Amino acid sequence: MAVYTLPELPYDYSELEPVINPQIIELHHDKHHAAYVKGANDTLEQLAEARDNEQWGSINGLEKSLAFHLSGHILHSIYWHNMTGDGGGEPLAADGVGDLADAIAESFGSFAGFKAQLTKAAATTQGSGWGVLAFEPLSGRLIVEQVYDHQGNVGQGATPILVFDAWEHAFYLQYKNQKVDFIDAMWAVVNWQDVAKRYEAAKSRTNALLLAP
Repeated sequence: MAVYTLPELPYDYSELEPVINPQIIELHHDKHHAAYVKGANDTLEQLAEARDNEQWGSINGLEKSLAFHLSGHILHSIYWHNMTGDGGGEPLAADGVGDLADAIAESFGSFAGFKAQLTKAAATTQGSGWGVLAFEPLSGRLIVEQVYDHQGNVGQGATPILVFDAWEHAFYLQYKNQKVDFIDAMWAVVNWQDVAKRYEAAKSRTNALLLAP
């Protein structure tokens, strides 16, 4: 029985036009994201088989495979909800996301500073990867992470709340090799209400990581 399932999109394929065209959304969700879900489930089955047969020689590769596919599934699940056709701008107290706006200003000096850092992190990721805004529980601050593939180069315990997919399959059919243009355009569809909810949820889980022994 499958452990992970492909979530439905929260909108139609055409919702994010003109920033992302329907063909990209359909392929990205129905094919690429679905492949990560299948990969995670298949790897769990292979790990169970390895345990049953005590075939520990395969454990290293299987654990890497699980990290890759599961992280791909998680990041994409966040990605779809981080966007809306009515998004963009910046988080403002008047829109009910004042705590997020304050946290961004405190952590990065200003919204402009944050936007520049996340844009550069996503646009300059070597090869395939993501630009990520994450809540870091030890400091209680927001940080930007430059994620390689789906899981490399991240701080343990940090919770992603806003993710920019910088893999070629996220933009190439529309933006060709101009990844920076795609990242710049992404700011017009950011769903700050969703990001703010993820921020509040991440803060509420801080104590689970910092429990005293």
